[in-house]
Amino acid sequence: MPRGPSGPSGLWLPAEPLVLASRSRVRQTLLESAGIPVEVKPADIDERGLAPRAPSQAPGAVAALLAREKASAVARLHPGRLTLGADQTLALGAERLVKPSDRNAAHKQLRALAGRSHELHSAIVFVQDATVLFEHVGVARLTMRALSDRVLEFYLDAVGGAATASVGAYQLEGLGIQLFERIDGDYFTILGLPLLAALDFLRRRGCLAQ
Repeated sequence: MPRGPSGPSGLWLPAEPLVLASRSRVRQTLLESAGIPVEVKPADIDERGLAPRAPSQAPGAVAALLAREKASAVARLHPGRLTLGADQTLALGAERLVKPSDRNAAHKQLRALAGRSHELHSAIVFVQDATVLFEHVGVARLTMRALSDRVLEFYLDAVGGAATASVGAYQLEGLGIQLFERIDGDYFTILGLPLLAALDFLRRRGCLAQ
């Protein structure tokens, strides 16, 4: 239960940090920059095995399922603690892409995305014990510019292993912004954490000072 300001900004009210069931450094940084203390506890789940269990294979449904499973798995290990799970999927038309396994797979994804629009579906789920308290899926639409082989190879050389760290083989907060000609949607949703929706829930929950 909230007991008084304990976060670095004095906004966070619970006595203990938010548990983040994700190893994403970007998500951790977004939360901490917003004044929310975080304890990182990545979930150990079989994402590819779980995805077919989504109520539908729509990208948003898959992202929500994976975020819910991550949060639930970690919440079971931390009784009473508020836990946040998050996941992101990429839809290129009817096709759902996953993180590329190597440089060749990253090259293939970028070539498929070049000159076309795709959608990012970013889900967040808050869980406490066995109860899902809040679930939200944000959607952003991005259009990648046409890419020459020279630019594509330069990009992959420059980012190195980071190309396999995210679905789509890019990070907009870095050199990946060079690949795009149009972006429609919330920036935080694109980064994988619909932050405004998360903050609104935390305020309504009494975790953040009003």
